[in-house]
Amino acid sequence: MQLTDVTLDDKFTLQRGRIFVTGSQALARLPMLQRGLDAAAGLNTAGYISGYRGSPLGGYDMALWNARRHLEKAQIKFHPGLNEDLAATAIWGTQQVGLNGRSDYDGVFSIWYGKGPGVDRTGDVFKHGNLAGTAPHGGVLVLAGDDPMAKSSTVAHQSEPALIAASIPVFNPASIQEYVDYGLAAFALSRYAGVWVGMKCITDIVEGSASIEVDPGRAVFRTPDDFALPPEGVHIRQPDWALDQERRLVRVRMPAVQAFLRANGFDRVTHEAPRRRLGIVTSGKSWADLMGAFDQLGLDETTRAALGISVYKPAVVWPLEPEGARAFATGQEELLVIEEKRGLIEEQLARILYDGDARPRLVGKTDELGAPLVAADGELSVREVGRILLARLSRRAEDSEFVARLEAALSGSALPATTPAAPRQPWFCAGCPHNTSTRVPDGSRAFAGIGCHTMALLMPNRRTETFTQMGGEGAQWIGQAPFSKDGHVFQNLGDGTYCHSGILAIRAAVAAGVNITYKILFNDAVAMTGGQAPDKPQTPWGITRQVTAEGVRQVVVVSDEPE
Repeated sequence: MQLTDVTLDDKFTLQRGRIFVTGSQALARLPMLQRGLDAAAGLNTAGYISGYRGSPLGGYDMALWNARRHLEKAQIKFHPGLNEDLAATAIWGTQQVGLNGRSDYDGVFSIWYGKGPGVDRTGDVFKHGNLAGTAPHGGVLVLAGDDPMAKSSTVAHQSEPALIAASIPVFNPASIQEYVDYGLAAFALSRYAGVWVGMKCITDIVEGSASIEVDPGRAVFRTPDDFALPPEGVHIRQPDWALDQERRLVRVRMPAVQAFLRANGFDRVTHEAPRRRLGIVTSGKSWADLMGAFDQLGLDETTRAALGISVYKPAVVWPLEPEGARAFATGQEELLVIEEKRGLIEEQLARILYDGDARPRLVGKTDELGAPLVAADGELSVREVGRILLARLSRRAEDSEFVARLEAALSGSALPATTPAAPRQPWFCAGCPHNTSTRVPDGSRAFAGIGCHTMALLMPNRRTETFTQMGGEGAQWIGQAPFSKDGHVFQNLGDGTYCHSGILAIRAAVAAGVNITYKILFNDAVAMTGGQAPDKPQTPWGITRQVTAEGVRQVVVVSDEPE
C-alpha cells in the first residue's frame, strides 16, 4: 500500500485533498482558499481579518497566529480589534480601498469575528457597513460565535436577530466542512449582491475537529440568469447618501441575494420520501441533531420512506429562499420546523406559504393546538429532537407496536444519571492575583463584570453582587447612588476589559461625580479565553496616568510584591 505523505502544515498548504482541522483552523484556512480562487481567476486580491475573541471563537485568534506565515504568504493581514465595533469599522474600511484608486490590489476580502454579545455591540457598524456595501472584488464575512447554553457567557445567545436587523444574510453550517463550503459561498454572495454576509458558529461545531475536503472545484458558483443587476451596479460608492443606500439595499441588493441563493441551490432536500406526509425543515446544528435522532430511533431510509418523512436543509436561514421552500412544502401533509431559540425559519415559511394553493399544517415552536413543541430557549439535543419526532409520529402511526419500539429506543438511549464524587466550586487559578484582589473590606460590597473575576459572585466571602455587560462596569452605580443607603461601592474591572471599553465607564463615573472605587485587576493576560496578551500593551503605570487624566481623584497601586 502506498501511504500518503502527511505533514502538520497540510491543513494550511494542501491545495486538493483531505485535511484534518479544528473548527478554528478551518476558519483560518478559509481566507487562504479564497485568495487561491481569486489568483486562479486572474485577480490580485488581499485579505484582512479583525474582531474580538470570545467563546466559542475564543481560540480563533490563536489559530490565526499559528498560521501567520501562511496568511502572510497569501497577502492576508490579521489585526485583532481593540473591541468588536472598532474591528468592524476597520473591516468597513477595507471595502473603501478602491474608492480612491490608490491601491495595488483589485480588492480586499475581509472576515470579522466575535461572540454573540459582540454582535449586539457592533450593530451600528453592521448597519452602516452593509448599507454602504462591499467592493466588487472584496466582500465581507461576519463570523458570529453563539454560545446557546451560556457555558462561557453571561447571555444564552442567538445572533441571527441582530444580523437580520442589519439586513445581513445568515448562513448556518452543520459541520466543519460547511464552514469552508459556506464561507466561500458567502464571499461569492457578498461580491455579487454587494452585501455583508454572516455565518453562525456554534460551540459544538467550532470547538470540534474533523477531516474535510479542500478542492477548488467545490467552489464554483453560478451567476443568476433570471435577475439583472442595474447598470450602475450594487457596490460601495462615493458619495452615497442614506436614502439612496436604503433604496438600493431594499429594492436591488436583497432581491439579488435571493436570486443568487436560488441559482446556486444551497438549500437542499437531504432526505426524500415518495410519500409526502411529514416534511422536516431544519438547519445547522439542529440538522445534525436530527440525523442523530434518526439513528437513535432506528429510522433508516426504508422506515422513513414508509412513514413519508422528508428533510429540507436551508443553508441560509435568513432570508429564506422562497421557491425551494415552496417546492418542498407542496404536497406535504405537515411541515415540522426544528430550530433552536427563536423561530426564524418557521416565521418565514408561514409568510411564504400563506398565499399558496396547498398549505400543509405548519408546526414548530408550538403544535397545531398551541401546545409547546420545540423549545424556544436552551439548546436542542439529539434526544430532545428524538422526543419531538416521537410526538409527531405517534399521532399518525397506525402501528402501536411501532410507536412502542420508538419509545423504547428513545428511553434506552438516555445516559445513566451520575453524581459527581465531589462537587467542585469554581475558583481562580493558583497564583492568579484575583485570589486576593477581589476581596473587599468588611462592611463594603463590590460589583462584578465580564472576566474571570465574575466568579467572585459565586464566592460568599467576597460580598460581590450583580454584573454588567462588557464595558459597562460601574455605570450601574450612577443609577443606584442617588437612591442607595450605601455611600460607596467597589467595582472590579479586568485590564482586558479596561482596554476593550472599560475606560469609558470610568469616564462616565467621573462625569457623574459618584463615589466609587475601581479595582483594575491587572494580570497582563486575557485569561478567560486562553491567556492571550491584550490587544494593546498596557502597564500599571500607564493606566495610572490614563485614569488620572480622566479626573479620578485618587490612584493607588496595590501589589502582593510591591518591590
